[in-house]
Amino acid sequence: MKKLTEKEDQIMQVIWRLENAFIREVVAELQEPKPHYNTVATLIKILVKKGFLTSEKLGNTDRYRAIIPMEVYRQEQIKGIKEKYFGNSLPKMMAHFAKQENLSDQEIEELIGIIKSKNNKRS
Repeated sequence: MKKLTEKEDQIMQVIWRLENAFIREVVAELQEPKPHYNTVATLIKILVKKGFLTSEKLGNTDRYRAIIPMEVYRQEQIKGIKEKYFGNSLPKMMAHFAKQENLSDQEIEELIGIIKSKNNKRS
């Protein structure tokens, strides 16, 4: 799966949140300083070519929606980070984040609970 540029990712975040959108709606949701309408339109056309978006003609304009769900894209990106930076080791990756983030006891307990519940489902 192709990787999104920073600007493409900003647009996809809006479309994932709205589920479908016209270009003007995407522009309205972007943070200041807002890019020009034509810039957003060009980026959306690129996202269609890359296979991230599809369009539906409504009158004179197109409404766009994501083909690739955010969860699928996120999983692919995390998998790539795990492989590239942590030798494909989930424990090493989790240890890195546990050390970098100043986790509270409650957050640690929450993570342990998630891991235990996942392991119990396998048994």
